[in-house]
Amino acid sequence: MDSYHEPVLGAEVLQLLEPSDAGLYLDGTVGGGGHTRLILERCPECRVLAVDRDRDAIEHARNSLAELAERVRFRHARFDQALSEDESRDGLDGALLDLGVSSHQIDVEARGFTFARGVALDMRMDAAGGPDARSFLADASEERLAQVFRDFGEEPKARRLAREVVKRRATAPLESSDDLVAALAVTLGRSPTMRDKARIFQAVRIAVNEELEALERGLPAIREVMNDGAVMVVISYHSLEDRLVKNAFREWSLACVCPPEVMRCVCRGRPLGETLTKKPVRPSEQEMRTNPRARSARLRAWRRAA
Repeated sequence: MDSYHEPVLGAEVLQLLEPSDAGLYLDGTVGGGGHTRLILERCPECRVLAVDRDRDAIEHARNSLAELAERVRFRHARFDQALSEDESRDGLDGALLDLGVSSHQIDVEARGFTFARGVALDMRMDAAGGPDARSFLADASEERLAQVFRDFGEEPKARRLAREVVKRRATAPLESSDDLVAALAVTLGRSPTMRDKARIFQAVRIAVNEELEALERGLPAIREVMNDGAVMVVISYHSLEDRLVKNAFREWSLACVCPPEVMRCVCRGRPLGETLTKKPVRPSEQEMRTNPRARSARLRAWRRAA
């Protein structure tokens, strides 16, 4: 897959999606095209709507899947905004979201995701759209910065780090990875570990790309256009994403979602479907050895009621 990661949990995805007939399947985060290829090769008549907010990913997938292009619709969009009216009307026979940042985005320093020394801060998954990490660090309030570092980066000293960023940007903007790491070092009173840096850079990336907001909107939007019996599979890479997915699937699988104080059910009165994974599916030891970036992957699946 060149600079893109190998498709994570590929066998498990196919087992749960069960692609068949001439169904239309959504790959909402196509990346290098690995999962789309698995679906198309498993099911000779299936079609895939291959979506990604990263233009580089769309172009790479278009090239790597050239021999299968007749059965793929490529679309540059965010997965929560991807479906046309026709696709919404006809419905999806399955959907896959492989969340988080791709290996390509991390490995290409010009994209500004890495905390390697001297890298300009960018972190946009759509490199041509919206404010980048430099703009976020320059414009966000101290309260917003603290919330991002605390909630998205699980940083115990989030308030202190936010204060340090605001102090530094008053004299010079934070332009590079070195600038953000330096602010973190002062906050911690020591040299940050790789894990420290990874958490803070992750937090900024999530904020810049509005990843959790897109997931909150995208999950129910995709569910609404799934055909009866269709399966949604989501692979997440950190606890914030996984919690959103777990809670959504749990609520959709309940017959009643009325508040406790309501004595008699007045809601839908039936489950919308069933959760297929009581616990998240994790990569095998063998997969983690061959693809170390799969280590934090957690897969959950849900089936719409027939």
